[in-house]
Amino acid sequence: MGKLVVSEFMTLNGVIESPEKWSLDYFGSDIADFKLAELQASDALLLGRTTYNGFAAAWPGRTDETGFADRINTMPKYVVSSNGDAPWENTTVLGSDFTERIARLKEEVDGDILVNGSGELVNGLLSAALVDQFTLITYPVVVPSGQRLFADGTTVSLDLIETRPFATGPILTQYAVTKS
Repeated sequence: MGKLVVSEFMTLNGVIESPEKWSLDYFGSDIADFKLAELQASDALLLGRTTYNGFAAAWPGRTDETGFADRINTMPKYVVSSNGDAPWENTTVLGSDFTERIARLKEEVDGDILVNGSGELVNGLLSAALVDQFTLITYPVVVPSGQRLFADGTTVSLDLIETRPFATGPILTQYAVTKS
């Protein structure tokens, strides 16, 4: 059975929106190595429409020496959207009534189903009790506004799996979602 892992870059005040505007000064080789290992350990990628569009514009046609581009381009991808357009290789569109389909997907996939960005989707997954783990890289930055990871009114209990610093200042924390 697959595990749904939400993996986010986040500011100290919980913002996940537009990490390209605040994370790059702190992004080091140790974070790159971690993200590559995380991607390689995952069997599928699940994204909301906005994040999917950004990734689909950035990754196809890219290459790199580490194999990150090859892996993200060839792995199975699922996008939650009412729009059926999904030009990125190996993408399946899940309609707006996605919770039952993702629950089935977790039964079909043996490994991790990785969710990046996709804040609105993440909150929907939390509401449906489909999230199994959070992997958060918190950057030593506070920004004045932006979409936060957890919507107002969200309640979730977490058990710490791991915490460690990266050389440039961000902190990795991994939590298992406590199922009640």
